[in-house]
Amino acid sequence: MREFFEYRDGQLYCESVPVKDIARRFGTPVYIYSKSSLLYRFRALKDAFDKQGLKPLICYSIKANSNLSVLNALKKAGAGFDVVSGGEIYRAMQVGASANKCVYAGVGKREEDIKMALDWGILMFNVESEAELALINSVAASMRKKARVALRINPDVDARTHDYITTAKKENKFGIDLYTAEQIFARQKDYKNVRIIGIHIHIGSQIVDTRPYAQALKKVERFIKLISGKHNVKLRYINIGGGLGITYDNEKVDAPEVFARRVAPYVKRLGLKLIMEPGRFIAGNSGIFVCRVIYVKKTPAKNFVIVDGAMNDLIRPSLYKAYHRIWPVSPVSEEEFVCDVVGPVCESGDFFAKDRKLPVVGPSDLLAVFSAGAYGFVMASNYNSRPLPAEVLVDKDRAYLVRRRQSYKDIVKLERLI
Repeated sequence: MREFFEYRDGQLYCESVPVKDIARRFGTPVYIYSKSSLLYRFRALKDAFDKQGLKPLICYSIKANSNLSVLNALKKAGAGFDVVSGGEIYRAMQVGASANKCVYAGVGKREEDIKMALDWGILMFNVESEAELALINSVAASMRKKARVALRINPDVDARTHDYITTAKKENKFGIDLYTAEQIFARQKDYKNVRIIGIHIHIGSQIVDTRPYAQALKKVERFIKLISGKHNVKLRYINIGGGLGITYDNEKVDAPEVFARRVAPYVKRLGLKLIMEPGRFIAGNSGIFVCRVIYVKKTPAKNFVIVDGAMNDLIRPSLYKAYHRIWPVSPVSEEEFVCDVVGPVCESGDFFAKDRKLPVVGPSDLLAVFSAGAYGFVMASNYNSRPLPAEVLVDKDRAYLVRRRQSYKDIVKLERLI
């Protein structure tokens, strides 16, 4: 796929803007996003499924990157949203999203968040348990409303991804097993303030081989035939979730066209409206994290490149041992060395790379951590009382500050001395 971060004459650019200029203007550490990349990836996925005649509702997964300017750009391109909290509903509302293009997922929906979603008029809830269905029914009854829901079934399919981000095996906390789901459909009249209008699956994240989607949909197809015949169930939607992966290193990722061809036959036979919830695929390679070298520390055992970014800014390498490509923004040395790229946080887990071969760098040099547009800033924290970094959105030849850097006053402003 086309990339919007590239080196020209020895300088890294985001679209038409030199990254070093962004760092000079807004400081480091900083997240930098490409608007053109976000829209390109959204349209690539939509076009692939449109060519299969499916016309999907694409609900961008806010949890991947929730910056309001990112959401606004995707909303204007026609995206709906996948939300997992009251806070994400609030963000969707702030950018003027259409409630009837949004779905609400997550295993722990609170009563107040359910009320918020019903007041807004959300398209549907993706229900994760019978206890949740009962609560939604009760809340809807108290509001004299009828809630639209899809049952999230757990098809017990291994998506062959990291243990922390697989979600469709029977031992995971997500979804409803097929037997229980059938019993719910058999008793659907017990839930008078709920309309079950869809089936939802989400089998994991960072899925590079899309065959598990076909395996899951094969089970879904059999299940829908069963409940349609046995319990006279009439559905309108099939939601296949998100999870399509990206290239971080040298992964061979199925292109959107391959993904669409794999799932299209099942969706067409079902005759239901398709919903999908991509996040990482759209945002991941649409952003980088830029930090500045503070020191280079050489010991008898290791070389350490100590930067001003840390695990509190980008936790994926520490949490998942995730690989992110790292390279100088302006490489000057042809000499290379092996080093650990680490931050200033007081944890041995505070690293971005270990035993990585890089061009020799020194203090004040800039490093770009690639593929950081998804699950980067959204998972950042104030650990060690470090201010959250700035976020910048580039649109062609202009760079916009879309979230200012936190100050120390911002960090403590909600606290009270007693």
